[in-house]
Amino acid sequence: MTVIRINAITVPADSGDELAHRFAARAGAVDGADGFEGFELLKPTDGRDQWLVVTRWRDDAAFQAWLDSPAFAHGHRSESERGGGEAQRPVSSHSEVWSYEIAGGSPA
Repeated sequence: MTVIRINAITVPADSGDELAHRFAARAGAVDGADGFEGFELLKPTDGRDQWLVVTRWRDDAAFQAWLDSPAFAHGHRSESERGGGEAQRPVSSHSEVWSYEIAGGSPA
């Protein structure tokens, strides 16, 4: 059964473009993870300051394996850190992970 993990990231209005840039810089990093089914970065359009990172996984074990993997740690380092430099300052002020499973809907 597909599980959904949503990372709700609070981002000041002037930092949204930088958040999108950082996600673009690591695009595809999770694509090869066992059990990974999809990813979207959702930008708010209604004045909210929460961006949503929505990932879909085959099951909880697949998501946990990704969290515990070296690839996760590497993908969550900044471009600068991956190149041997200093860490960039965070663009978010808060984040929390929400967990869901599909309970209904229409076929894709």
